Amino acid sequence: MKSLKVVFLGTPEFAKTSLEAIHKSHHEVVGVVTATDKASGRGQKVNASPVKIYAEEQNLKLFQPEKLRNPKFLEEIKSLNADVFVVVAFRMMPQMLFSIPTMGTFNLHASLLPDYRGAAPINFAVINGEAKTGATTFFINEKIDEGNILLQQDIDVLPEDNAGSLHDKLMVMGAELVVKTLNGLAEGNLKEHPQPEKEHPKTAYKIFKDDLKINWNQKGEVIHNFVRGMSPYPTAFTILNIDNEKKSLKIFKGHFEELSHSDTSGTIHISKNEFKIATPDGYYFPEELQLQGKKKMFLKDFLNGFRNFDQIKMA
Repeated sequence: MKSLKVVFLGTPEFAKTSLEAIHKSHHEVVGVVTATDKASGRGQKVNASPVKIYAEEQNLKLFQPEKLRNPKFLEEIKSLNADVFVVVAFRMMPQMLFSIPTMGTFNLHASLLPDYRGAAPINFAVINGEAKTGATTFFINEKIDEGNILLQQDIDVLPEDNAGSLHDKLMVMGAELVVKTLNGLAEGNLKEHPQPEKEHPKTAYKIFKDDLKINWNQKGEVIHNFVRGMSPYPTAFTILNIDNEKKSLKIFKGHFEELSHSDTSGTIHISKNEFKIATPDGYYFPEELQLQGKKKMFLKDFLNGFRNFDQIKMA
């Protein structure tokens, strides 16, 4: 089988796994493009991306352009004479970059396109209670996530999955799909095809802080899936009133029990042995939580931190 010369573009851990899979295959990684180092955390420590760390460990040629249209950067990339570019969890690319390789540029997206185009496909697959999702490799064009499909593979979304566990499964499966796509292109037997026409494909827009607040007026199963889909990051939350002080409460895990009751949605029942919140059709029971200013903890430890439960209400 022909060995392809590959330029890889990506940044987070999800991308690093694909880069590692390509590097360990018979294909040749001739260049790696990743984000510039970012300062983060309280101390504003400058951190390299997982893709950069791996590239440096393996002595791969590394690029960290601030602007992808930079003429010097584009000339350096052209000089690598790559057959194909592979993109995983990277930023939007200009045509002058993705049109460079002779075989084109393909992207790995963590959904079964055309559903869940956008920034958060894994989160929304869980939020919407999907039983299946998957990954797609497709050629990049001028429209975001709308290029011709190369390969797709589905995966079950289990009841116990959250966005974090599904991310890890898709990360591994997606890396395998990337190598399969390279192999198919090298052998010349992989045919691209347009994405299926769908009148209302499901979307996966970028998630902002205002999107994370739990709406206790929704049905319990919807709330349960919302918590799963936002866990462990960026994390669903609610606001409690504790001793007349408003505090954010992140919820990472819980379960829902359907039950008829007369409580107003959002009503809290809390004691040293139990914490439940009313929904229109039952109660949601938080199991892993983090109160503002505290560390993440299990319910038992959370409840041990209180004495006067009567002073805890929904804000």
